[in-house]
Amino acid sequence: MKKIEAIVRPSKVDEIKTALGTLGVHGMTLIEVNGFGRQRGYREVYRGSSRDVQFVPKVKLEIMVHDESLEEILSVIITTARTGEVGDGKICILPIEDVIRIRTGERGNEAL
Repeated sequence: MKKIEAIVRPSKVDEIKTALGTLGVHGMTLIEVNGFGRQRGYREVYRGSSRDVQFVPKVKLEIMVHDESLEEILSVIITTARTGEVGDGKICILPIEDVIRIRTGERGNEAL
């Protein structure tokens, strides 16, 4: 089992969710985050005064997947989230030692 952590543009979340639904992804966690990378923030003008916004709003998606479906799910996320511009995001893949469904007590692959 793997955990995918994808940090993407907020405007891409619905499109990613729809695309993953066609693959049978049953759930994900969405966390609103702020950060910066190569994008380095931006300058905002409000009521005539400008200020530097150093942290850019992003969304972090967390998805637990079976090893067999990892590459297909990654491909869909990459294809759907990509705009070709700086700030498209990052994806991390982490190993999962075990998963437990609290309601039923199921463990491992059955709990996903």
